[in-house]
Parts: sequence; C-alpha cells; structure tokens
Amino acid sequence: MAVSHEKFEGERTLLRIHIGESDKWNHQPLYEALMEMFRAEGFAGCTVQRGVGGFGSTSRIHTDKILRLSQDLPVILEVVEETERVERILPRLDEMIGGGMVTMEKVHVILYRPGKVT
Repeated sequence: MAVSHEKFEGERTLLRIHIGESDKWNHQPLYEALMEMFRAEGFAGCTVQRGVGGFGSTSRIHTDKILRLSQDLPVILEVVEETERVERILPRLDEMIGGGMVTMEKVHVILYRPGKVT
C-alpha cells in the first residue's frame, strides 16, 4: 500500500520499541512482523537497529562478544508518524510484544523525502 507523505514535516510522534532478537510472533521474528505491520498500515517508515549489547528488566546482559554469539541481542524499532496513527496501533503492539519496552515522544520532522533511485 503506497501512501503519500508529501506534507510530513512538523510535529509527529516517535515510537521506539525495544525487544530481543529472538522474540517471535507467529513463528516469525517479532521485529520482522512489526516492520511488516507498519508497512501494511501505510506508516511513513520503520527502522530496525540491532544492538551490540544491553540488558533489560531481568538485568541479564546480552552482548555480541565472540563467546556469546548465540545470546539474544537487543533490537530497536523506530517509527515516526502522526500521533493518532501511532495510538491506534498500540493495542496491537500490546498483543504482539510479550517482553520489552515501548516509548513515545514528540519530535519535530524537518525533512522527509524519498532517496534518489539509481
């Protein structure tokens, strides 16, 4: 679903989702399922970042050091969108995310345009 985002500058909401790399949703990596959901909903974009280390509520450290490559590394998804659209998908996030953290904050978008296709 292609959605025009020509007038995307101004006040928006940054949604940040902290989960683990091994988290699943319907036998699929959770971060992939979330990214696909945002795309299907016509969100302006989604960025997935894989962390080199971190810890959460259990205080168990997850790292990418050689001896611990099989550990569950942190993954962060970031989405910038209109507040109302973010708020509408919060119940779905609650259903999909078993453990992790979701934050929202106001941001001011100063530039949003597609990259040049080469």
